[in-house]
Amino acid sequence: MLLNPAVEADYPAIIDLVNLAYRGTGPSASWNIENFIEGQRLNDSLLREDLAAKPETHLLTYRDDAGGPLLGTVLLDPKKDGIWYLGLLTVRPDLQKRKLGRALLVAAENFAKERGARRIQMTVVNVRDILIAWYERRGYTLTGETRPFPYGDERFGKPLRDDLYFVVLQKDL
Repeated sequence: MLLNPAVEADYPAIIDLVNLAYRGTGPSASWNIENFIEGQRLNDSLLREDLAAKPETHLLTYRDDAGGPLLGTVLLDPKKDGIWYLGLLTVRPDLQKRKLGRALLVAAENFAKERGARRIQMTVVNVRDILIAWYERRGYTLTGETRPFPYGDERFGKPLRDDLYFVVLQKDL
């Protein structure tokens, strides 16, 4: 597994992969799509805006070999006191049976740990029970903390439900 910093030339493939994995439909859809939100999950301006606002963030790509196709991506954002935020953990839906998500998660945790992380935190939409359980099987625990869903901000898609919020999961490294 090759985990490398994303470069600008990677952005279109990252955006396509994230949108396919989070909101794709049909036979290529992921097992954990957000079918309670319609529209895009990410676009070029959102990605650039997020990275510009957080210059310490690491957007990483995952490939089998240096010249190979993008298989996955993950975003790691160092916060304070050794806590890092993990987001956009994404793998190609057609390759998920290869357990790439598990491998990418471990690689991301190791990447952060090598740079001083003592804990990883993430947020997951509350209704994604299967995904929350997947993270719990990998050592993450629910903290009891919740964060509001950004209703009214449709840059990340239009919610189809009015009961959404984020739960916070964490894992000590």
